[in-house]
Amino acid sequence: MTIDHAALLHLDSSSSDHSVSRRLTTLFADTWRGLHGPAGYRYRDLVADPVPVVGRAFVNLGERVESRGVIPCAEVAALTDGAEQRREWALTRPLVEELLAADTVLLGVPMYNFSVPASLKAWIDRVTFPGMFTDPVTGDSLLRGTRVVVVTARGGGYRPGTPRASFDFQEPYLRAYLGNLGVAEANLHFVHAEWTRSGEVPALARFGELTARSLAAARAAVTELAEVSSAMQTTDLDSRQAVP
Repeated sequence: MTIDHAALLHLDSSSSDHSVSRRLTTLFADTWRGLHGPAGYRYRDLVADPVPVVGRAFVNLGERVESRGVIPCAEVAALTDGAEQRREWALTRPLVEELLAADTVLLGVPMYNFSVPASLKAWIDRVTFPGMFTDPVTGDSLLRGTRVVVVTARGGGYRPGTPRASFDFQEPYLRAYLGNLGVAEANLHFVHAEWTRSGEVPALARFGELTARSLAAARAAVTELAEVSSAMQTTDLDSRQAVP
């Protein structure tokens, strides 16, 4: 396969018409495309185009595949049993292949009830099909070199040392999930915009200054990460294209 461009997979999961996470991921994507062009950019709106929740046929197929060890993606279809399992795999395979093809994955994640939205969880449950991100020959993670940027928006403050730090089941969950999937810790980046509801909720109005500072810091971090990601990917692509 000839690799002639970097690839960015951009996922948004906010249901809000005033989404802060969407504004920040758009800034990242616009910065990235300004450096790379649109060719390698792939976008999914998990609210406008929701991923179906996994069903019994998905689970049964996953169990069959897992019992055979690590199976390449191309061989899963032959293990389906019946129309429902074929349908579940047809819904799943494109998501798996998108993730495998990405050099960078950009996740826009609002905090809903101290965790992640159901729209994102549905994608997570479906894309995490047994063995898809493990090299069947070496056993290495196929996502070890993938960079993941998680951009979150929180209505309140959940930083370490704050009264509600222990209520944050968003970053710890995603950090554990992505690490278990094989993403290297050095390639995993979180950007948090906090106190995002201070302009709407009277009880939070006194935190307006914190909102502005947090959003400014998030915008700066997102821009820097997009530029660094682009520079790293360009270097990596150049090195791969130089191999005879």
